[in-house]
Amino acid sequence: MPVQPPDPSAITKVAESYGLGLTDTDVASFAPLVHGVLQSWDVVERLHAEVEPAVPQRAWTRPEAADNPLGAWYVTCEVTGSGEGPLAGRTVAVKDNTAVAGVPMMNGSPIVEGFVPRRDATIVSRMLDAGATITGKAVCENLSASGGSHTSHTGPVRNPWDLARSSGGSSSGSAALVACGAVDFATGGDQAGSIRMPASFSGIVGHKPTYGLVPYTGALSIERTIDHVGPMTRTVADAALVLGVIAGFDGHDPRQPANLVVDDYVGALARSAEGLRVGVVSEGFGHPNSEPAVDDTVRAAVETLRESGLTAEDVSIPWHVHGRMLWDVITIEGATAQMVDANGYGLNWQGLYDPEFMEFYGNKWREDGSQFSETIKLILLSGRYSLDRYRGKHYAMARNLTSHLQAAYDEALSRFDVLVMPTTPIQASVIPAEDAPREEVIIRAIEMVNNTTPMNISGHPACSVPAGMANGLPTGMMIIGKRFDDATVLRVAHTFEQAVGGFPAPAGVMVGGVASS
Repeated sequence: MPVQPPDPSAITKVAESYGLGLTDTDVASFAPLVHGVLQSWDVVERLHAEVEPAVPQRAWTRPEAADNPLGAWYVTCEVTGSGEGPLAGRTVAVKDNTAVAGVPMMNGSPIVEGFVPRRDATIVSRMLDAGATITGKAVCENLSASGGSHTSHTGPVRNPWDLARSSGGSSSGSAALVACGAVDFATGGDQAGSIRMPASFSGIVGHKPTYGLVPYTGALSIERTIDHVGPMTRTVADAALVLGVIAGFDGHDPRQPANLVVDDYVGALARSAEGLRVGVVSEGFGHPNSEPAVDDTVRAAVETLRESGLTAEDVSIPWHVHGRMLWDVITIEGATAQMVDANGYGLNWQGLYDPEFMEFYGNKWREDGSQFSETIKLILLSGRYSLDRYRGKHYAMARNLTSHLQAAYDEALSRFDVLVMPTTPIQASVIPAEDAPREEVIIRAIEMVNNTTPMNISGHPACSVPAGMANGLPTGMMIIGKRFDDATVLRVAHTFEQAVGGFPAPAGVMVGGVASS
């Protein structure tokens, strides 16, 4: 529809916001000039409508509670593509921050509820072209801003190992559905560890690719410099298979280098990992909230790697402990400016936008900001204060310091082929009660991120694999590699998986609402 030209009061309001010092006469003088310029907006809208695809008609349903015992499905569907290819006959759940055209996308938030994208995300198109069947959208945390599984507007997602506990977030539904066997694999998004943390809590494989290896096109962003999407699977072989399908340059995501080369990740698993060097990062253990059982389980997993022919020794990377603080500044100020103030996408980049989402979401949050989750409120209160008071100075500092963090990991990786540490310092915590105090809600959302967040700003690939069981719950070992050497990370993960005879599954898992033996 045509742009509504501003009346004098609207022009005055803008002038006052910038301190332009315009008089009423000035406003009257500018008004026809502004109206004339805005005619270009109408032309752009008309041209865009001519090239936009129509929203496809795809059937979907909201599952009944009896068919959704873990609270992990947002909607179910059956979307097929070629029917042929490396993923033929395999089922996938897509994290609900990633667009499946014609199927609702909520991103865990009432502010996004009701939005239906018109384009498939690149990774969705690639999986469909490779033969996969999308059987639904997996619940994710509210605007994907929680490492726990208790913040989604649809309710908590329950861990199939213990229904009272978190499945991890923000790819909470994806982890639960893979762990319980409802789908063959799922996609996740990772800005703070949101593939790896739920993988650790739920006992599955979660691979955060090298930054830029997999196009983020069609997934809802938190902050462009930390956005990743990747596979969540039962086995390392499946993670390698899916990664090979979804990786590669798409021409729509400036996060990706134009000279990107995709490796043969499945083929890499056939190569022996014997003789590879493992650096066990001292600073990844012994956090103030670390559980001894987690540290001990991961140390035992390192011994298994040694017994498999790899060498391993401790290495100190002091910058690792600073990574969380750099991430705090980048994410809190960056998300405030991009995810909220600039309506999810921001400006000034040469990627594929979703203009309909920007308008839908931008209008909705401004109608009632109280609908933001407690974690988003904390981000906005901190981020807007610091941006208004210090004008982004600390964001700039943190981005500049990121090169030192990268260099610290790179130096260690010049001496080792991979680095390892616990994925999360803790195991799955109990889901807060519905009436839990704000402090508990927020603590349960951020208590597990110390080891995962640094890789989101450094860009290194990192894969979480189940290291073993402790206290009846799984815990994850994170394997980190050189940038764009995801193949070696997966080789080491596969070697460990083979050494332990595969990873366990929860007993009495729920598949389609029916408990299997």
